[in-house]
Amino acid sequence: MVYLAVGIAGMIGTLVRYGLGLVVPAAAVGGFPLGTLFINWTGSFLLSWFTVMFTRRPAWPPWLKTAVTTGFVGSYTTFSTLSVECVELMEQGRFGMAAVYIAASLFGGLLASWAGYAAAQPERKEGIG
Repeated sequence: MVYLAVGIAGMIGTLVRYGLGLVVPAAAVGGFPLGTLFINWTGSFLLSWFTVMFTRRPAWPPWLKTAVTTGFVGSYTTFSTLSVECVELMEQGRFGMAAVYIAASLFGGLLASWAGYAAAQPERKEGIG
């Protein structure tokens, strides 16, 4: 069951990534791969958010957790595309843009991951208790 669930979720994640890549093509923003950056940032957020939510709700079946995290989010995000786009930018002599892209991907991904973790935490009411 888990293999089928991961496969279906992976197909959905891939299609969502492909669709978003069509909506924000790199050529539309001066050659900067904004679509991939957005996808990887939102994927970092989602993986942290789902990880916390699944930890807080252990009754969710393990196959569903694996399908969502490994299947959907794993196929939605794309390290390989990030790598290829960086090489392409450097081949074009756009070293500054490649450096900005690498830094934005790393630090933006960490920030998005932290935000996903924080967003999944239970609300604390100030002044109570």
